[in-house]
Amino acid sequence: MGQGGWKGLVLPLFDYKTEKFVIAKNKKVGLLYRLLQLSTVLYLVVWVFLVKKGYQDTDTSLQSSVITKVKGVAFTNTSELGERLWDVADYVIPPQGESAFFVVTNLIVTPNQRQDTCAENKDIPNAECSEDSDCQAGEAAVTGNGVMTGRCLRVGAAQKGTCEIYAWCPVEVRSQPTKLLLDEAEKFTVYIKNFIRFPKFNFSKTNVLNTQNTSFLKTCKFDLSNLYCPIFQLGSIVHWAGSSFQEMALKGGVIGIQIEWNCDLDKAASECNPHYSFSRLDSKNAKQSVSSGYNFRFAKYYRDANGVEFRTLMKAYGIRFDVMVNGKAGKFSIVPTVINIGSSMALMGAGAFFCDLVLIYIIKKSRFYRCKKYEEEGQELSLQRMEPEGQLLELPEAHDRICSLKGDSCVCLQPPEGRASEITDEDMLPEPVGQTVA
Repeated sequence: MGQGGWKGLVLPLFDYKTEKFVIAKNKKVGLLYRLLQLSTVLYLVVWVFLVKKGYQDTDTSLQSSVITKVKGVAFTNTSELGERLWDVADYVIPPQGESAFFVVTNLIVTPNQRQDTCAENKDIPNAECSEDSDCQAGEAAVTGNGVMTGRCLRVGAAQKGTCEIYAWCPVEVRSQPTKLLLDEAEKFTVYIKNFIRFPKFNFSKTNVLNTQNTSFLKTCKFDLSNLYCPIFQLGSIVHWAGSSFQEMALKGGVIGIQIEWNCDLDKAASECNPHYSFSRLDSKNAKQSVSSGYNFRFAKYYRDANGVEFRTLMKAYGIRFDVMVNGKAGKFSIVPTVINIGSSMALMGAGAFFCDLVLIYIIKKSRFYRCKKYEEEGQELSLQRMEPEGQLLELPEAHDRICSLKGDSCVCLQPPEGRASEITDEDMLPEPVGQTVA
């Protein structure tokens, strides 16, 4: 490679490009540019600052604690339990209030179970048998109540029976509740106390009114005009979630209680208020689903005078309440403000770049504007024109020139003294007798 070729590769690396500003009096492109500028300003002011509050630093690492207390009593009289009074210690699980708690509304009771041998429930898969070999001793059915003894128990002359098991006998009868036990639970109330803190701004608050009136929480009820009285009636919560309490309590379900804290700390602390929403989290098509409702089992154990242990098994149906807390806080900070303003300025530059593309590539006079916009300092003008005889004519650069196009040629003239070097439609002259470059 020769010296000239080497220089041609290396020397352009040290070229410096500077912008050349040209005033193009094109009304369409000018209107487009102003519209883009206006859109950018509106985006910055309306969306970034007013809607998204882009001038604020935010904290989403909310620290929260929830305490719940349920109040209410109910009286029942059933064949399994007899007359019984239910208070919060009987129907709230767990007894210590947390962000999730369960209220028993219905029960299926199997009383006086003892560890003994008895027939397995016939509704259990693989519990049916025709002979003893169908019942493998020491094995248990997947959903069974006990361990098989190896005997097949048949009633009378029946050909089929059920396997004998060692279990808590008598076994639970699998059935669905048909009547609501604690129908008075709809009037029970729950006290939901929520503490929140935004660590970045060292800001704390609670959803309970700060008052010295000891009777306030005993008499108030939550509504939209009394946000700082977190005493909710269970029936109202289920209703706000879009369900019927009596229908839901029969087989159980799950309710979500959402507490939202969105705080603008540029305002007074009294403007930071909790917002509540309620929704049903389990299947809404409960009647059509075999897995509908919410239930679990627990037992209460006793010993008789002879020291024999027995228990009362309870299959509890009810409503689970999940209290979920989230939110964010914002406060003015110079850093996000500068970042968002800088981003908007960059968008304005992108608008100018787009208008340049339209000006020099899309409109009809684009070649003329390209000819005026791009040139090289200190070199002969690279614009060229092919003469009819086939000779290539190169001319030196004309400063403060007016250029126009004719065919594939760019015609440049010196403007009259005193005229600004602006491009107008009047400057689009026909080819004169003078300096002509392509």
